[in-house]
Parts: sequence; structure tokens; C-alpha cells
Amino acid sequence: MPLNKIFLPILLATTVATAEDAPTRPNEIVTAMAYNVENLFDVDAVSLYADIPMQGSSPLRWTPEKLAKKLEIIATVLKKSTADGQGPDLVVLNELEVDHTPESTTGSADFITAQSGKNYRDLLKGQLSPSLEGAPIEAWLMKALEDEGLRGYTLVLGDTRDIQTEAIRCGVLSRLPIRSVRQHLIEESRAIIEVEVDAKGTVVHLFANHWKSGAGDAATELLRISSAQVLRTRIDEILKTNPGAAIIVAGDLNSHYNQSPRFPYMPKTAVQDTLRSQGNVAKLQSGEADLYNLWYDVAPEQRGSDTYNGEWGTLMQFVISRGLADGKGLDYIGGSFRTVIIPGINSKETTGLPWSWTSYGPGAGCSDHFPVIASFRITADGTSPPCPLTRTELSPPEALPVYPKAMDRTKLRSAATVAHLGPDAIANALGEVFAIEGTFQGGSKPKVQIGEVDYSIYIRDRNLLAAVKTSEKGTKVSWIGQLQFYKGKLEFAIVRPEWIKDPAR
Repeated sequence: MPLNKIFLPILLATTVATAEDAPTRPNEIVTAMAYNVENLFDVDAVSLYADIPMQGSSPLRWTPEKLAKKLEIIATVLKKSTADGQGPDLVVLNELEVDHTPESTTGSADFITAQSGKNYRDLLKGQLSPSLEGAPIEAWLMKALEDEGLRGYTLVLGDTRDIQTEAIRCGVLSRLPIRSVRQHLIEESRAIIEVEVDAKGTVVHLFANHWKSGAGDAATELLRISSAQVLRTRIDEILKTNPGAAIIVAGDLNSHYNQSPRFPYMPKTAVQDTLRSQGNVAKLQSGEADLYNLWYDVAPEQRGSDTYNGEWGTLMQFVISRGLADGKGLDYIGGSFRTVIIPGINSKETTGLPWSWTSYGPGAGCSDHFPVIASFRITADGTSPPCPLTRTELSPPEALPVYPKAMDRTKLRSAATVAHLGPDAIANALGEVFAIEGTFQGGSKPKVQIGEVDYSIYIRDRNLLAAVKTSEKGTKVSWIGQLQFYKGKLEFAIVRPEWIKDPAR
């Protein structure tokens, strides 16, 4: 597949505040996060995504008030991710909207200056003035961080000048001094940002990634391999000059840490075969391997940042170089890598799953991915042994199930209550699992009548769908389903065979 690798000069957005305003934490600690903020869009009514409507009466209509709510939630996640409440030193962001409004020329710094003394929540109310409506999402993001007390960040945006069809891109927030920025453009994929920062004396190469979606699709794996090839080539260049270089690869790789065993039908994978990410500590220490995937430093049963079709995934990733585990300068703190889970904010309290953002009604949720975070420590050379990476390379080839096989239906809300919920309650109920008592109505996309309302049933698994379709029309069913919103209507998703078993039988 043809590649278009371009190194571009530094491309920086604004700093929220001066370095003097940056928060303090122990001098030897550096924290880094990867955070997919799930389609963070501005309010100029120009979007490449048809499902982000600004006009009309759709319950999913994107409004200034919803943007304010989502920005507040993002700031809350950042603050709660660190013990001091000041957020990580480095943040790789995924899914920031690319501004496709030619007349939008407002820069983040000018925007913050112009709106000084006004809170972003107050600005994002009702009908906006042209200057506010035309502000790109990066301006709103930096303004919100400023108002929430998350100061001292510089924002670097991924380049899209040769990718006119891109709707979203990566970004990097850094409180550490930035030495340089390189943009790696890749055909049919989002640019990888390389930010070189000074981590209190140690030079760190941070790569912000968002690879092509479709983790289990062998066809799109070819596009992820293209991204991994560009990244691997650049890493090799760095390591050739400095074998002990400190390198962090972070972001939504749309690949699992164990991509090869999880999808054995793929002859070659991006994250393991091309990038050569791995989890054998002995190979790292001996020099046989130069990269280590931090998911291997987590107990196997706790490896999960996102869910799909009833299974946990590990699309959000951190991969570090040997130079971050050699006891010299900056080192990874063993056991510090984790998902950031905040019940009621980015996690559904009823399920413990990522609480995906929905624009339904007043809006609710956060993101369909949990952020991942890791800590590093600055030590004097020779005063500390290499940081422990204690987990073994053993990992389940199969995905971990999201839901237990046996669910207590008596603890689930009845699906009949959905018809009586208002917009606020529905927004908060999306993603919840309900007990379905109704009458099967058949159809190419099966429907079930619950009370007086017919609801479509979505089933991704073909065998499970075929089993459901064998039910006769008019049959009374006792199922379990997850509430979701699709093409303007509420429906229930069935993700496990056990969910269609009648408990009375």
C-alpha cells in the first residue's frame, strides 16, 4: 500500500496559560494519558458526520448547551485522573473535529483573550453570535480547560492539509516544554503526531495515534499496518541515533494488545507484527525487543478500555521503549498503567461499562472508551534499578466477556418502563440492560411488542439472529436487551445467547 510520509515543521496551537500558572506535583513524577473524547465537535453546523445534526427537531440535535456539558465532563475526567486534581502532564486526544468552515479563522489564543472573564458555560447558551458559532472545537476546548482550572497546557493538532475528507484528528496537550513537532501523513489514515518534549531533563518522543477503525476486519488491518509501518520506521531512526531513547506510543490504535492470537485469521497484524509491540520483559531487558505494551503490566482479567458486541477490548494503548525501563532518567512506574474509571461520570453505575456520549435529549455520558493513564519517575542515573514490569506475557486469546453468563433478571428494570421515560431519563438509560417481556412480531429486523410499543431488536451475531427468527410471530418472550438509539428510534440489542433464554423453561 502506498505511503505518503511527510515531516512537517512545528505546528502548535495555543497555551492555555503561562508556565508559571502550571500546577505543581512531585518533581520526579510525570503522568501521561490517552483519551478518546468521542467526536468532540464545534457548533458551526458544518460537519462531515451526518449524525451530528445542528438543525431540526431531532432529539439528537447537537446544541451549544450539549457541547458545554460534554466539555465539563471531559474536564472532570482529566481532573479526577490524578491525585492532585490538576490532570496529566501529557494527554493524547482522539476525535477532535477538523474545522471545515473556511471562514473560521479564530485561533484558540485570540478566542480565550476575547472571552476573558466569561465562563464557557455561559457563552454556550441559546443562539450564538457569529464569532462564537464560528470558533473551532480546539478554541472551545482550551477555553473550557482554562475556566476549569486546568492551566499550563499547550495544544498540538494533527495535520490534515492533504486529507480533505477527514472529519476528526488527534491532538496532544502538554505541560512539558515542547522541543519540536513532526507530522506523519499517511494515505487513507489520520496523521500521527510526533511531539518531542523535555520531561525535566529527559527528552521524550511522544507519538499520538488514531489508526483506522475495524479491529477485527482483515481488510482494514492493511490500513493499520500502513500506520504501523510509518511509525516503526521513525522509531528505528530514533533508536539508531540513540538506542536508549525514551519513546511513548499512545492513543486509539483500533487494535488489541493481543491482536494476533485474538484474530488468528489475519496473516499479519499492525500492532504486534509490524510495530513489534510485545509483553516479554526478559526480551526487553536483554535487548531482543525494544518495545513493551503496558497492557501486559495489567492482570489479564482487568485488561479492557472499551467494549464491542459484548466483549472487552483494548483499543486504547500505551507502548513504551526500552529506554523507559532501564533505570536511567525517566522510567515507567511498574503497575501504574490503568484505565480511568469514574462511576457516574464516564462509567455506567449499573453496568461498570464505558458510558458512551449520547446527544439524546439534554445529552448524557462521556465516551465509548475509558482513558488509559501511566506514570513515570525521574531518577538519577544508577540510583534505581529498572522499573518492575511484573506481569507475564500470558494473555487470553479470546476476548473477555462484558456481561456474565448468568444475569439476575429480577434486578433489571422492565423494558415496559421505557415508554414512560422523559428525554432526560432516556438519555441516562441508553446503554442500560432491561428485562424484556413482550410479544414477538417477526420481521427481517425482528420486533417485539412491549406494552403498546413495538421495538426493533438488533443482533449482530448471525447465528443468534437466526435463532431469534425461528420464533413464531405472536410468541410470548422473556428476553434481556440493551437499550440503544438507532436512526431516530429506540431499540434493544441482544448480545449473548443467554439473553433469549426464557428463565421459566
